[in-house]
Amino acid sequence: MSNQPNPLLPSEILTPFSEPDISKILETALLTTQEPLALAELKQLFEGEVSSKLLQALLEKLQEKWRDSGIELVNTVGGWRFRSKQEMQVFLDRLNPQKPPRYSRAVLETLAIIAYRQPVTRGDIEEIRGVAVSSNILKTLETRGWIEAVGQRNVPGRPSLYATTKSFLNDLNLQSLEQLPALDELATLTDLPEPQDQELSTDSETTKMLESGQADSLQNITSAPSVH
Repeated sequence: MSNQPNPLLPSEILTPFSEPDISKILETALLTTQEPLALAELKQLFEGEVSSKLLQALLEKLQEKWRDSGIELVNTVGGWRFRSKQEMQVFLDRLNPQKPPRYSRAVLETLAIIAYRQPVTRGDIEEIRGVAVSSNILKTLETRGWIEAVGQRNVPGRPSLYATTKSFLNDLNLQSLEQLPALDELATLTDLPEPQDQELSTDSETTKMLESGQADSLQNITSAPSVH
């Protein structure tokens, strides 16, 4: 007679974590971490003993739990994270009265062109805007972490190709480029002010060109090399 024990049936295997415990651990990790946490990273909290499907279900329950509070749980391209709701920011600013960076319309239009037409060269941007693009504009967007050079176009001079980054999507709480907002919402979501220069009017040809090509662009930019 064999001394080997009979294998346990699935129903007899005790999970080391109860669902309330898992939710509590997820909540604690997400509330105390500034950067988004991907599902694979959250699984590390439980040494792989909790399935992705269960984690996903419990994260969605946490979303519902916090829905009516001043903060919300969102799922971005970089993973899950808590953030304050937009309507709460006016009160939080009273604790930290530092003014957010203010950008000109030239910066906004350059960002919009890159976001909706990427990957693009500096020459592409200048052709759409109808004016020269200052190096400081691209540097500002690179420093903010919203754009990066992702390659070079195979033409004489091999100009750099620019595309948006994962940080850009994270800051807008988006999971993919397909979720990019309408052009008239981009300024609000990126904390950009009203125009500070007069290079182009509010109903500029730049905006019209972007809007006319937006549908086609959104089909193409989902494969842009900046999104990994």
